[in-house]
Amino acid sequence: MKKILLIYNPNSGTRKSARYLSQVLEIFTEHGATTTALPTLKRGDAKDYVMEYGPSHDVVVAMGGDGTYNEVVSGLVASGLTIPLGYIPAGSTNDFAASMGLSKDIPKAAEDICLGSPVPVDCGLFNDRTFTYVACFGAFAKASYDTPQDVKNILGHLAYVLSGAATIADIRPIHARVTVDGKVYEGNYLFGAVSNSTSMGGILKLKPEDVDLSDGLFELMLVKASQDIIEIGDLVRAVAMQDYASTPMLTFIEGKHFSFEIPEAVDWSLDGEYQKGLPEVIIENKFKVINLIKR
Repeated sequence: MKKILLIYNPNSGTRKSARYLSQVLEIFTEHGATTTALPTLKRGDAKDYVMEYGPSHDVVVAMGGDGTYNEVVSGLVASGLTIPLGYIPAGSTNDFAASMGLSKDIPKAAEDICLGSPVPVDCGLFNDRTFTYVACFGAFAKASYDTPQDVKNILGHLAYVLSGAATIADIRPIHARVTVDGKVYEGNYLFGAVSNSTSMGGILKLKPEDVDLSDGLFELMLVKASQDIIEIGDLVRAVAMQDYASTPMLTFIEGKHFSFEIPEAVDWSLDGEYQKGLPEVIIENKFKVINLIKR
């Protein structure tokens, strides 16, 4: 009989984790599993739970938003555990779950964990901190961690769009020198992101054929700053059409190793959570270190 460690965030999204908890436990039991369910009470709990209780279980399941999933993955990486990981998306945007094609229906997501198989996927290191699908700075990045939870609960990913739009007047160009696998890019940017996802905050989208979550590569997007109306128009069209190679306003490339040198340390968002800025940031792809259950 499998032993499942279920870590859930009772406050994520519209508090769906708490409302569906008994149903999820029932589904796991019907499939012959015994489950230990632990609620997160503060930031860091999910990572600590994995490190303390993960070794005595066969499967770890994260139920909550991208932040909960991030912490569970961080616990697996920190402890060196390679046991299968299930994800029941119950947050506001669930970007990573959407990229993986995981069900938004909580009972079905629980059922899929029982009937699915582990698939290896990549994650990343931001200096020494783990992230699962995106590290970004600049325009809209602050909205992902600065939007109050109750607003996220009500508006979902629209909250990110509205909060991001409210900060447009405050956007200023960020000078950065970015080295990707030895090649240097330097300029003034409005936004930068290293991602392993088809969606970033429900705002920026990548085509599924452009993203492979287990190829050892991340996608880098840099958005240049400009006052030229024509260039800005080209940028808007490129984003709307997801045709990021059609404008010099955008740099869109793949790589394994990224170095960011930013004279004025700007704050970042890692999987929607706050990360204090540093003058130099090293981002690396960790190849197939997570075994995510898919059906």
